[in-house]
Amino acid sequence: MLSFFSKPRIQGGVHAEQHKDATAHQPIVYSFPLPKKLYIPLQQHVGKPAEPLIRVGDKVLKGQLLAYSQGMISAPVHAPSSGVIVDVNDYPAPHPSALPIRMIVLETDGNDEWVKLCPPEDPFLLEPEDISLRVGAAGIVGLGGATFPTAVKLNMGRENHIDTLIINGAECEPYLSCDDRLMQECAAQIIDGVRLMLHGMRTERAVVAIEDNKPAAYQAMQAAALPYPSIEVRQIPTRYPMGWDRQLIRYVTGKEVPVGCRSSEVGVTIHNVGTAQAVHKAIRLGQPLVSRVVTVSGGAVSKPMNVLVPLGTLISELFAYCQVDAAHTARIIMGGPMMGDALPHTGLPTVKATSGVLALSAPELKDSAEQPCIRCASCVTVCPAGLRPVDMANNIRINQLDVAVDLGLKDCISCGCCSYICPSNIPLVQYFKYASGAVAARQQAQHKSEQTKRLMDDRNARMERIARQQLEEEQARIAAKAERERLKAEQESVA
Repeated sequence: MLSFFSKPRIQGGVHAEQHKDATAHQPIVYSFPLPKKLYIPLQQHVGKPAEPLIRVGDKVLKGQLLAYSQGMISAPVHAPSSGVIVDVNDYPAPHPSALPIRMIVLETDGNDEWVKLCPPEDPFLLEPEDISLRVGAAGIVGLGGATFPTAVKLNMGRENHIDTLIINGAECEPYLSCDDRLMQECAAQIIDGVRLMLHGMRTERAVVAIEDNKPAAYQAMQAAALPYPSIEVRQIPTRYPMGWDRQLIRYVTGKEVPVGCRSSEVGVTIHNVGTAQAVHKAIRLGQPLVSRVVTVSGGAVSKPMNVLVPLGTLISELFAYCQVDAAHTARIIMGGPMMGDALPHTGLPTVKATSGVLALSAPELKDSAEQPCIRCASCVTVCPAGLRPVDMANNIRINQLDVAVDLGLKDCISCGCCSYICPSNIPLVQYFKYASGAVAARQQAQHKSEQTKRLMDDRNARMERIARQQLEEEQARIAAKAERERLKAEQESVA
């Protein structure tokens, strides 16, 4: 195994155009006007959706619990501002399909009044389990986009005896700079959150990994971490997708996470810098996760910026504030251009996973006509997962999905490097997303079929058992009747 300070070869990846200058050098904007209505989805995290506690007509305060988590893999939802609940119903989801999901609609009262908060006097006197409980109660999930409940990862850290906590400050996606600005402006809060997470996991070492195209963030974080020898701030190469967890773990620690395993199984866990700041706010201030910094950028945006917005703010209001030219908007993307989702319209809310919203103009899109594959193997060279994209795509074209799975389809992270580098403009990542969805649908159908068969088998067994019981009862009645008739005949013969 490579030593901790060794620098292993970076596997795959591309040097994508950054497009970060429009927002990376401006301070975060905190003066976003409070929307009149907030649309708060109950599913903003991995796992089961939250279950609402409130009813229409209830008055709520900022930070008040609106919906509680269901089960271990779930997260609660809190009021992003004070106001009145006007609806709990299905509304379009911030997803390419825009299919309806359950949301709470909050009509704000303009006061933005906080519920009473009860932070501890000294968080480091709390038991590690209490840190996890408070983080879970605050509804904190991975703010890098994965949205896995943070409390679950803290618990897993204790159970798996994690030796290294990596804080992901790579932010390798083009256009996005919200994490960069957080590190520049809120470095002390992030480092305090890291210390609290170390305490919550009973872990001794943390590494903050920042791409070397963010010198100001690196200097701010290094200065904030200087008093704490257990926290190291390191620069890593600028290369997409350097923020992918397995790539980051391989480069920072030299450890390889086996296929099908979690990073915790090799003694490492990763959290985003925004998550660390949210942990600081939850433990030090008692504030649940009700807002986040969002990058608004793209060729159609007149005033690109990083802006702090309440969760549930409609994208249309964000775009109005940043003066987006709708006539020149060719595509709306939530997240980054490589791994983000193209949205059908702006009437969709921001959620915990919304790191950015892009309004891209036509010249920024790669919409050239697809050409035949020239077998250059560029896609193989840039794949960070070590796959053969061209072979997978060829098998997907002829509907050989099982072969694509054997070639590693399930290991594809949909980073888009293959599509980005392809000289023939083949939309490889779209093939893989389609195939992954088709395989998942097939597995669901197979599971449903097996479940139906099991139910039918259970029903048949139950019917056979009932028929056998009825037959035995009928035979018992016949035998009893015969016995009664025999006794009656004997009595008549004696008489």
